[in-house]
Amino acid sequence: MRIIKWPIAYVCMLLFFVACSDTNVHHVSEEDVVETLVAQTMEAYQVQLELPVVNQPEKQDFEEGLAVEVTQQVSAAADEQNLADFGVNEGGGSIPESYYIWDIWGHRQYFGIGCETSAAVDWADYFGVTVSEFNFQLRLPISDNPDLGFVGSVNGPWGQVPPYAYGVHAAPIAAVLQEYYRMQAAGVKGFTIEQIKQEIASGQPVIAWVIGNCVGGIPYEYIDKEGNAVTVAAYEHVVILTGYDQETIRYMNNGKFYDIPVENFKNTWSVLGNMVVFLSD
Repeated sequence: MRIIKWPIAYVCMLLFFVACSDTNVHHVSEEDVVETLVAQTMEAYQVQLELPVVNQPEKQDFEEGLAVEVTQQVSAAADEQNLADFGVNEGGGSIPESYYIWDIWGHRQYFGIGCETSAAVDWADYFGVTVSEFNFQLRLPISDNPDLGFVGSVNGPWGQVPPYAYGVHAAPIAAVLQEYYRMQAAGVKGFTIEQIKQEIASGQPVIAWVIGNCVGGIPYEYIDKEGNAVTVAAYEHVVILTGYDQETIRYMNNGKFYDIPVENFKNTWSVLGNMVVFLSD
C-alpha cells in the first residue's frame, strides 16, 4: 500500500505556525509612537500653502561647483528703498512697515538632513564669513538631544524625530559659529515677530526653525538618554528670513525665496518654540 505523507507534513506546518502566532505579544513600542507622529505630521504636511516664488531666473554655476539659484534681483529702486528704510530705522528708532534684504543668496543643501548647516553657510556668507559646509557639519557635537547636538545621520531620511535621524536646534549651530568662526551668533527660543522685523530692518537676516516648507506641524516631547525633555517635531527644517511687510514674511529656502502670510509663518514657527539664530550686538 502506498502511504501518502504530504498531509501529515502539512498538518505539522500548520501546528508550527499556530504555535508561533500564539507567542506574538502585541504592544505599543516607542517606534510605533514615532511612526504615528510622523504620519500625523505628514497628513498636516499635505495641506500646504501655495506660496509664490519671487523672481526665479535660471541656475548659475560658480567655480566652487555649487549650483546657486538666484531668485531675487537687486535693482536700483530696491537699493534706494533699502537705504531709505534703513535711515528711518536708524534715525527714529522705529521699525519700517516693510523691509527686504536683497543682497543675499543661497544654495541647495548638500546633506540629506543638513539644512541647518546649509543655512548657517549662507547666513555667514552674507556677513562676509566663509564657511565650509563639510567642516561645519563635522564640528557639530553629536547627541540624541537636538538642543545639545546633531541627532542621527546627516544622510538619514527626513521626517523623523529623535532618537532617529533628525537634525539639530539653534544653540549648537550658534555655538559652532561663535567658537570656530568668531561670529556673535545667538541661538534662542521665544523670539517674537517684532524682534525678527527689528533684525531684518537692521540689515541682518535671521535663521528660523520651522516645519517643512513652512507648513503646520505637531510638537512632541522627547526624553533624552540623560532624562532631559526637549520639544521636537517631524519634518523639522530651517529657513533664512530676509524680509517682511505688513502682511507677509519673506524667507529663503535652499536658495529660493517665498512670501508667506505672517499668521501662517507664526503657526509653523511656533511648533518648535519660536527658535532662531541671529547676530547678537
